[in-house]
Amino acid sequence: MLYLRNLIYHPTACPTAILKSINLELASQQLGLIIGPSGSGKSTLLEILSGLAEPTSGSLFWREQELNAEEMQQLAGLVFQFPERHFCGGTLLEELRLGHPELGKERVTQALAEVGLEHLSLSTSPHALSGGQQRRLALAVQLIRQPHLLLLDEPTAGLDWSMRRQLVNLLAKLKKNWTLLVVTHDAGDLLPIADRCWTLNHGELKSVDPLALGAQKEPQPAV
Repeated sequence: MLYLRNLIYHPTACPTAILKSINLELASQQLGLIIGPSGSGKSTLLEILSGLAEPTSGSLFWREQELNAEEMQQLAGLVFQFPERHFCGGTLLEELRLGHPELGKERVTQALAEVGLEHLSLSTSPHALSGGQQRRLALAVQLIRQPHLLLLDEPTAGLDWSMRRQLVNLLAKLKKNWTLLVVTHDAGDLLPIADRCWTLNHGELKSVDPLALGAQKEPQPAV
């Protein structure tokens, strides 16, 4: 279980805190959804949770154990918005082995199977994949590390409706084995699979009911 306790991020150059006393609880094998506009602090929160940044104050816990930034890097896997821009390998095999040259083909193939790409040749270029397949590959890159927590920044951004639906179905499957925390400005596709929801505005996090949010987005009957 992930716990955040009174987390504050206030760089000295900023007149006000970017994140203001954030409190959050997310159980294992659940999908949490944080919804907020650009500039609300969503990406900053993911950077802290992935160990790329340190909070000004407050605590992060996993299963009752307080963790520092270095330990969060081991715990969490972060999939950036438009992760395909960060691919460095010339082939799927190279991409999945980056930083893990000891991994055998069997483990690489298993990671691809977890995201529904097992039918692809390991010699395929990541840049030859469709947009939806590239998002799946970015997930496989993190899953091969066996993190406890998967963090996703706007995972459906830039995808057409069909690819968004496929990705949402994949995330629903992955939460059977992993804990997922997703940040987005548009929750529509993800609400049906969310176990917990929060809104983030001007650095303030508030818990909301996913069912209530879903009802707000349902089309109103014609009068």
